[in-house]
Amino acid sequence: MSDRMANWTPGDDAMIETAIRRGADRRELLRMLLAGGVALSAGTAILGRAGAALAAEPVKGGHLKIAGFSASTADTLDPAKASNATDYTRACALYNRLTYINGAGQLTMELADSVESADAKTWTVRLRKGVTFHDGKSLTAKDVVYSLKRHLDPATGSKVATIAKQFADVTAADDLTATITLTAANADLPTILALHHFMIVADGTTDFTKGNGTGPFVLKEFKPGVRSIVARNTNYWKSSGPYFDTFEYFAISDESARLNAVLSGDIHVGANLNPRSLRIIEGNPAIAPFISKLGTYTNLNIRLDLAPGDKAGVVEGFKYLINRQVIQKSVLRGLAEIANDQPVPPWSPYFNAEFKQREFDPERAKSLFQKAGMLGPEIRMVASDAASSSADYAAVLQQAGGKIGLNLVIDRVPSDGYWSNHWLKDAVGFGNINARPTPDIIFSQFYQSAAPWNESRFKSEKFDAMLLEARGALDMPKRKQIYGEMQAMVANEAGTIIPAFQSNLDGVSPKLKGLVANPLGGMMAYGLAEYAWFGA
Repeated sequence: MSDRMANWTPGDDAMIETAIRRGADRRELLRMLLAGGVALSAGTAILGRAGAALAAEPVKGGHLKIAGFSASTADTLDPAKASNATDYTRACALYNRLTYINGAGQLTMELADSVESADAKTWTVRLRKGVTFHDGKSLTAKDVVYSLKRHLDPATGSKVATIAKQFADVTAADDLTATITLTAANADLPTILALHHFMIVADGTTDFTKGNGTGPFVLKEFKPGVRSIVARNTNYWKSSGPYFDTFEYFAISDESARLNAVLSGDIHVGANLNPRSLRIIEGNPAIAPFISKLGTYTNLNIRLDLAPGDKAGVVEGFKYLINRQVIQKSVLRGLAEIANDQPVPPWSPYFNAEFKQREFDPERAKSLFQKAGMLGPEIRMVASDAASSSADYAAVLQQAGGKIGLNLVIDRVPSDGYWSNHWLKDAVGFGNINARPTPDIIFSQFYQSAAPWNESRFKSEKFDAMLLEARGALDMPKRKQIYGEMQAMVANEAGTIIPAFQSNLDGVSPKLKGLVANPLGGMMAYGLAEYAWFGA
């Protein structure tokens, strides 16, 4: 035993365990381990179990089985149409992006060697040499042009069409150089290109059932709503990974069944578990918690164009009625940070820390509901396991509402079909939003007047104008100031209520090695299959 390891004590182990429970990220755990005298090497993997810090060499082989929480016949292999964790996971297995955001939240290059601009309006993308698609075709700038331009075609049905509208033109300068010209300057373009939707596909692709990409795995089977099976891409352009021979992905919508499947060894990863499951996981040698501190949130959406949200004071009443402390401590078991209806998380450099935290104030809520004539009439609130912890959020609201005479009725619907049949449609219901790397992306997708996922139908010409102004502001303090004002507008005027930023809990087999949390989503931002391996 080294001198450093000899300094480790059971008290240090307890300290790490406590940090994990409250959602400490990888860097914080590393600092704590180093302070405790544990020698770590580059590439150290940290699982969400006390003391699970080991430098390990990757091992090839094995069949990885992951169960997500949602699947439907609308599942797609077209990255432009991806709308949930299921689609993102399959896209990460089959395709690559031009840029990538790593576990430290840093922007790195993937298919691009460089993405550069002198004015943030005209960008030059230089591609890596020697990259091939699964069908043997070499990657060229024409593939980049096609992949980005297809988001502008309404027939594509791209989920990031609003963001892509800033692409004034995309051209190929030569085989390995593409030029992206924007309608206005945007210093965030390299980060935007790291979105799952901007995965690169082959020029002219119309049939996405084959999953022909440049990614780590090659498609073997895809049955929407059932499962997908992929095999290692033996011609993968990266020098490391993937390590699994094959990877199978499917959904187990019931959270308890998903947890039990990991415990029994039937699967290796049960994704997006409820925080209450942490008590079952802790101390059980058959499973380990993998915790990712994210900008992810479950939000209550009250449409401003439908009753009761179209009545003055109703949305504000809900914002005072929701007990954020109870949600953070009891519902999410401390695996969360209290939020203030701002979709930008506290660890973002653009977070508006000066915006006053809204407190739990049931008497003020009662007054607002009373003026709106809503004390007595039934209010239907739709929740589902598909929107993580939403049923528990709804119960907290219902209990608080009952004490002030608000008649909240919870309509709990199945996970299957929730996103297509209820989300964006119900007058009062829940969403579950994955982390986005920049405020521009968040606001463009969810709050701009024409945004396809404008959950509460918030519309503001002023907000739309500020979005464009911030996008073109190359001065960081100015951009931060604009984004700060926009956060306040959303918190005060939109019909979205964000009580907490959730840490994601995945239950994983102790055999899995190489796991590093990524701020953009659970399961290493849905790319776990490429980077992890089976160890002893």
